[in-house]
Order: sequence, then structure tokens, then C-alpha cells
Amino acid sequence: MTRPIRLLAALVVFVACFFIKPAVLVEPAAPDKKAQFALELETCQQAWADGVPDKCQLYGKIQMVDSFPDVKVQSVSAFPDIRVQLVGAFPDAPGKWQLVGSFPDYKVQMVSSFPDYKIQYVGSFPGCD
Repeated sequence: MTRPIRLLAALVVFVACFFIKPAVLVEPAAPDKKAQFALELETCQQAWADGVPDKCQLYGKIQMVDSFPDVKVQSVSAFPDIRVQLVGAFPDAPGKWQLVGSFPDYKVQMVSSFPDYKIQYVGSFPGCD
């Protein structure tokens, strides 16, 4: 009696192993060169975007520095990226800058070449294009 039970148990295990396939871990296929380049480019763009604010987000309390700036700007008289109005309080719109000595929102360095943005000082209608 025990022999038929063992035979039946062996048959059940054999059938179970044949029909029930174990989960196989499949590693994802490596992306092709074009997809890999696109992924690396997106990563670089995100890293660059984290370092330099958008020109329309460059407003608030600004500290002028000579080294280690957040943004490099060049003052121009025509075709600016940002029209800047210096204000004493409430620098709450694009182009409105309040110059401070400490606790700035952004640190800006004035350069004569290779700026991130070109600015023009205006008396009214500040903003960005």
C-alpha cells in the first residue's frame, strides 16, 4: 500500500514540474546606442538645468559676486534676454531684482563675454522674452 502512494506522489511531482514552469528572471535587454545616448543626454540636460535657473525665474534677491556665481550675465543695450528693473522691495516678478549683501536667492556675476544671459537695465516693464 505504501508503494502505490509513493508512485502516485512521484507521478504528481513529475507532472507538476512538467506543467508548472518556475518563474525565470529575465534581465532587461541592453538599450541600443541611440536609446543610451538619449538617456545620457537627458541626464546631462537635467544636471545643467539644476545648476542654472531659467531666465524667467531669475528674479528676487540678487547678490553680485566675483566668484562662484549661480548665473553669469552680461549687460547690453539692445536685444537682452532679460529686462531688469532694480527695486527696493517686492522683487516678485520676472526681471525685478533687489540687490542684497547676504541671503540671496541667486548669486550673479557680471562678465564681458560668454554669459548665461544678457540683461538690460530698464526703468519700467521688466521681464523676459
